[in-house]
Amino acid sequence: MTNPLYDPYAVLHSVYSGGTYLKQALTQTPIEECNRARTAKVCYGVLENDIYLDFCIRAFAPKSPKLPVRILLKVALYMLLFMQKPRYMVTDNAVSLVKKLGKGGAAGFINAFLRAFDAEKLSLPKEREAYLSVRYSYPRFAVRRLLAAYGDEAEAIMQPQPARTFVRFAPGMAQKYGAEAAEPTPFAGVYAFSSFRRDAGYDAGEYTFQSVGSVAICGVVSPCDTLLDACAAPGGKSVLLSEKCAQVTAFELHPHRAELIQSYCRRMHRENVHIVCRDSSIYDEKYEGAFSAVLCDVPCSGFGVAGENPDIKLLRKEESLAELSAVQLSILRTCARYVAPGGDLYYSTCSVFAEENDAVVEKFLSEGAPFAVQEETSPLPHKNTRCGMQFLPHISMGAGFYIAHLRKVSS
Repeated sequence: MTNPLYDPYAVLHSVYSGGTYLKQALTQTPIEECNRARTAKVCYGVLENDIYLDFCIRAFAPKSPKLPVRILLKVALYMLLFMQKPRYMVTDNAVSLVKKLGKGGAAGFINAFLRAFDAEKLSLPKEREAYLSVRYSYPRFAVRRLLAAYGDEAEAIMQPQPARTFVRFAPGMAQKYGAEAAEPTPFAGVYAFSSFRRDAGYDAGEYTFQSVGSVAICGVVSPCDTLLDACAAPGGKSVLLSEKCAQVTAFELHPHRAELIQSYCRRMHRENVHIVCRDSSIYDEKYEGAFSAVLCDVPCSGFGVAGENPDIKLLRKEESLAELSAVQLSILRTCARYVAPGGDLYYSTCSVFAEENDAVVEKFLSEGAPFAVQEETSPLPHKNTRCGMQFLPHISMGAGFYIAHLRKVSS
């Protein structure tokens, strides 16, 4: 039987050492299929609690261990603290694994550390920013921004939400899969399950997995003749919007991700989505004024969905926010030119930071763009902002999304 720490260690080493996103690492790393669910649970759990686990290590280690040992300790600590695994079992397996990794010199340290560790002896920082960073494993720059923007509500935004799997069913299919026992959302055919096992119905297009925030964004978009989804992969929004828009054009920069959209459309039996592999920030005159509506769901920091993607808290750096804002504005400027007179422009992110949301829209409008903000609402609880709506994890079923609706008022 494989050492239960080995697969999580292998996956997380790819994340910590190579900057690989967790979902990609879980796909690319050879792991035991029979234990995939356990491995994923441990990996997600370690990254969800990364800063706290670092704090634990610093409190009981005389000096910071090298990366491989630090990763192994984080896996072991997660199993001890959050999975209540027996200390002797975790310790023995950690020591055995470090030897197999060719780092036997650290075996004594790992053994001593895990036997001595006592969570009750930990004292979290007193200063609020530092406390919240350790308590919820959020980087300090994110905590600082959340406190400045949301005050006392910031802690609720950072708190872990109940594990949910959102399933969107094709018409008439919800009952077949026991949706009446699931948590309903404000959207028809969309339910939240505490667990949901994928089966052949997925491949047959009877249902798909789509976050409630993504569905909420699509809910704001009005039916139209021609829609451009400017940053479309993996294709969930394009597919859903193709049900109420006569023709959808999906832009995607990367060919392999464009193939994901094509596969999504085939699976869900949508034939009115046209996929174009191109950079949405680079202007192409043939699309000038060509669409009734354009949705710019731009690349962003992703902190609104950090609960589902905890590697965001590890991999995203403060300096990247300014870079992202520049990309976001560039895409919005370019794609706004593709909106027909009187048409609609939608700007969305999965961020909770104003500099990626209202600030980008306001900068765009300040440059004289011939668009006006349109007031919107949603059945999913949200907060109104100066230019749009902000969905927040603690009030919006775990979703941290933003959308603004603009209308072209002149050619």
